[in-house]
Amino acid sequence: MESHSATSRPALGSKRLPTWLLGGLPLALIVVALGAFALLGDQTLPERTGPPLEELAVEQTILRPGSIEIAVRNTGPDAVEVAQVAVNDQFVDFAAGAREIGRLEAQTLTLDYPWQEGSPYNVSLLTSAGGTIEHEIPLAVATPEPDGGFYGLMALLGVYVGVIPVALGMLLLPFLRRIDPGWVRFFLALTVGLLGYLALDGLLEGLEIGQGSAGAFGGAGLVLLGAGLAYLLLTALDRFMAAKRERAASAGASAFRLSLMIAIGIGLHNLGEGLAIGSAYAIGSLALGAFLVIGFALHNTTEGLAIVAPLTDDRPSLGRLALLGLIAGAPAILGAVIGAAAFNAELAALLIGVGVGAIVQVIQQIAPTLRDSLGRILQPLSVGGILTGIAIMYTTGLLVTA
Repeated sequence: MESHSATSRPALGSKRLPTWLLGGLPLALIVVALGAFALLGDQTLPERTGPPLEELAVEQTILRPGSIEIAVRNTGPDAVEVAQVAVNDQFVDFAAGAREIGRLEAQTLTLDYPWQEGSPYNVSLLTSAGGTIEHEIPLAVATPEPDGGFYGLMALLGVYVGVIPVALGMLLLPFLRRIDPGWVRFFLALTVGLLGYLALDGLLEGLEIGQGSAGAFGGAGLVLLGAGLAYLLLTALDRFMAAKRERAASAGASAFRLSLMIAIGIGLHNLGEGLAIGSAYAIGSLALGAFLVIGFALHNTTEGLAIVAPLTDDRPSLGRLALLGLIAGAPAILGAVIGAAAFNAELAALLIGVGVGAIVQVIQQIAPTLRDSLGRILQPLSVGGILTGIAIMYTTGLLVTA
């Protein structure tokens, strides 16, 4: 008995010190130590020798009549000063803001150069320390001026790409209600195939965008960060909705909840598609932008089917169906406007990652609904549905080259 009471006795001093102090004191010491190192680090560490490490990343290029504007960001540890600029090996006059660009700071260089539409150009930025940063303009096209009409066009394109195709796909709900329950599982499996392809396609696209970004705020890692955050947040949302459904004891809530999660996942993916369309128009690639609209519109028609597949035994109101369609399709409008206003590779990589994480979480939600009477998820009908969904998305995806 004595030994038991000894082991359960509180640690020395725990009764005298409050809990918040036991946790706050070590944290305060850590903050003080890190602050001292940040202030005195330059004085205590040996001085670095050798040439400065100069890294400039080109974030945006704007072409206007008689001038080229290049937005650059310093992604290296040392300040950078652009001393000269050459276009196609010919030095040109340019205007800039501050002489030096500090770490993570951005600056716009305005080049006085009479470029010709349709011609390629190579821009060389020469720093004061002798470094050279190359930037290629494959095809010179005047950058569209962002005004009310331009943003209205972007919003209209978002409707064409997101809202209308999803709504057309949702019209298949009456057909799904008439078929055998086994075939309903087939179409649910087809939904898994569709979403799985979207997740893989989004992951690859996000990694490509991240690797081509400036890297100042992270590159490809932002895709994985966005995916992880979206998965965790949507899992928490799903748990909340499940608890609310159990308290309400609503028989039809489960099917609608699953359709809602599918719509959220598709909507976040369509946000990335809208970014691609808006950025294509913003940089003047009008033909590419129109091609993306056609390809994505056909691509997204199948997404409406994915949303209504769980609702075959439910009778949702038209208002709820309209809400699901808007959740899935309307983000394409927002993405197109953001992409046209100020496309940023880091932001695009993060948002695409969010879409990937959302889709993975949705697939996890759909998987239990594929079980047959023996409890098997992977049986001939479900495997056929998954493969069919992948084939559909691959075929329609051939129309989209970016």
